[in-house]
Amino acid sequence: MPVITCSIVLYHHTPAFLQPVISSVLACAMVQKLYLVDNSANNTLKILAANERIEYIFNKSNPGYGAGHNVAIKRAVFFAEYHIVLNPDISFKQGTIEAITQYMNDHPDVGQLMPRIVYPDGGLQYTCKLLPAPADLISRRFLPAFVTKKRMQRFEMHKSGYDKILEVPYLSGCFMFLRINTLKKVGLFDERFFMYPEDIDLTRRVNRLYKTIFYPYAEVVHKHERASYKSPKLFFIHIINIIRYFNKWGWIFDRERREINKKIAAQYENYSK
Repeated sequence: MPVITCSIVLYHHTPAFLQPVISSVLACAMVQKLYLVDNSANNTLKILAANERIEYIFNKSNPGYGAGHNVAIKRAVFFAEYHIVLNPDISFKQGTIEAITQYMNDHPDVGQLMPRIVYPDGGLQYTCKLLPAPADLISRRFLPAFVTKKRMQRFEMHKSGYDKILEVPYLSGCFMFLRINTLKKVGLFDERFFMYPEDIDLTRRVNRLYKTIFYPYAEVVHKHERASYKSPKLFFIHIINIIRYFNKWGWIFDRERREINKKIAAQYENYSK
């Protein structure tokens, strides 16, 4: 049985809010260690570490979301084969991790996997995306839906149907099933990104060497808090870090982005015919 570890970054959540995700993880015997990395200003959530499979890490300095997960991954790399990065608002049924692990075991060329993501009411979340150009993210955030509909349908790969296994260059960070050997080669989360585009950046780096796969035969529930739509502070953080992402990868002149998106779009558009 492969060794699987998991990490959740906390920030002043309530124990009740975190219970579904913690219960989901602990219900899977394959997960040998769950790291709770607490970026809060106090350690009151330490009470959640009652189970021997949970390791609580207090990270008072709050270095950011990706950096918080890196703390856990740096411990996991010494003994784990797979590591799961989870949002605090995730839950899933028994058998989910087992199904994903079996697929990863059978496909050593896959470095990262994301299952089908749904809302609590069962509605599909469009979490498979092409690599974003600045216009994609600006349109998505600031323009009305009827104006951006066609562009967003392409960006979010709607034509794929979300009903088949696909290679995707940008997988959502709410649930990232990662091969540890892959991370040893491509590196961990880029800690220059305090929050938000770290999932785009990591998936893109993994995709250079391995397949990054959407696997629709396993499903997780994501409440999707969309915090940056509610908090001016988080909105500002989001904008600053998106700027950092494009400063790193390129704003207009990003040949790799164009070539990858063209290849991926051809894949799912052919399937839809």
